[in-house]
Amino acid sequence: MDLETAIRTRRTHKAFDAEPIDHATLLELFELARWAPNHHLTNPWRFRVLGPKTRAFLAGEAELDLRGSASKLQRAPTLIVASAKLDGDASEQRDDLLAAAIAAYIVLVGAHARGLAGYWRTVPLLDKPSVRAGLGVAADEQPIGLLHLGRPVQDQRVPARAAVAEIASFLD
Repeated sequence: MDLETAIRTRRTHKAFDAEPIDHATLLELFELARWAPNHHLTNPWRFRVLGPKTRAFLAGEAELDLRGSASKLQRAPTLIVASAKLDGDASEQRDDLLAAAIAAYIVLVGAHARGLAGYWRTVPLLDKPSVRAGLGVAADEQPIGLLHLGRPVQDQRVPARAAVAEIASFLD
């Protein structure tokens, strides 16, 4: 699948079969993510693939949190916490946070190009001190979301998008 097709046809999926994504494929996706642009070559992205015990821990924490929902954590057979390691001044930290977000998107597009499906969900639960500790998220890291990956069990509709004229302008 070429890049433009992958970008235009990737969709958010929330229904997957039960088979987890294999280790080798995940490593390929993380290898792709390493090529995200980052201003000072800081490589700020971090990915944690959650196994059964960690998923159970996170589900338990979600049940205790009024904003969380443990059932949403069970949608996909593979669940990844994406975060950004933040060093330097405020400007560098912003660069690194955005670079990690791009890396997370690369994982989603790379998965789609392999016939997989997924979605990215930002989760306030990941900021809870007990969750950060349980996931091994260091004090100098900022969680940016959960990546849900698996094999799709249904097609998704093509959503309406804003016209280019609505989102881009050319300034003199």
